[in-house]
Amino acid sequence: MGTTPLESWNDGAAKRAIVGFVTSAAAEGSPGFVAPMDRIAVFDNDGTLWVEKPGPVQMPFVLAKLTARLEADPSLAGEWPYRAIAERDESYFRALNDQDPDAVASMVKAIGSAWEGTTFGEYEAEAARYLASWRHERFGLPATGLVYQPMLELFDYLRAYGWRLFVCSGGGRDFMRVICEDTWGLPRENVIGSAPECAYRDGVLVRRAVLHGPVALGPGKPEYVLARTGRLPRFAAGNDDVDVEMLRSAQFALLVVHDDDEREYAYTDATQRARATAERCGWTTVSMKNDWNTVLKTRPLPEERDATGE
Repeated sequence: MGTTPLESWNDGAAKRAIVGFVTSAAAEGSPGFVAPMDRIAVFDNDGTLWVEKPGPVQMPFVLAKLTARLEADPSLAGEWPYRAIAERDESYFRALNDQDPDAVASMVKAIGSAWEGTTFGEYEAEAARYLASWRHERFGLPATGLVYQPMLELFDYLRAYGWRLFVCSGGGRDFMRVICEDTWGLPRENVIGSAPECAYRDGVLVRRAVLHGPVALGPGKPEYVLARTGRLPRFAAGNDDVDVEMLRSAQFALLVVHDDDEREYAYTDATQRARATAERCGWTTVSMKNDWNTVLKTRPLPEERDATGE
């Protein structure tokens, strides 16, 4: 990557809006000034920082675990989401991809039970093994290669102006923490997401089946951000309906629109409310097709850096 800020962003309304906000926020005395302590920027993950189609990166990891449990105990087939797994119910998985609250709630409950009693180290090792072997069915890339280059540049740009960056996703907090440092350059404590309660047993912390707070979707997102940072975000980015509440809580809202079926995907499912709110509230909308001259990550992956010494 070169030294030009936001070089993967085409010169258009979205880039100008970002630069205008960030520079104004840094200029003491300007109407848009944001005090350094309040410079909190929060990003959704799936579909905002990396590719979420044909399904979230975490989903095959979860389904493999639940399928193994179902095979070991067929009586689970009467419960959701095991019933959907047993019957190959595509409508359930579409609802899950659209982050339907009922579908997500049943999945979260099953995930909690599947890893109950597991130490956090054991869970992360399991997730790391999965991520090391998983490849995207269309692009052939590992999960870390599916990150959007323009968003990594936006991270760098915000950091240069003193912003503290957080990721807030409905996905598993502990799953994202496996890759956050090498992929986003974010410390683990800056990753917010759905997570289990923990218990101290025999000298170690283990996962419980109970979710810690609400699922990090919709209203749960600003709730978690406030709990973690003590502040609501001044800059927020998302891509679909479950990000609306987080975007509305911010001073500057960025909505990523997936309209590039050649370099990524073009879809509108679960985005109607977000797009309508963006238009009504004057949010900055990012067209992947028109605003980004590069989509997928061009920085070397961690294993490539190790090999080259760079």
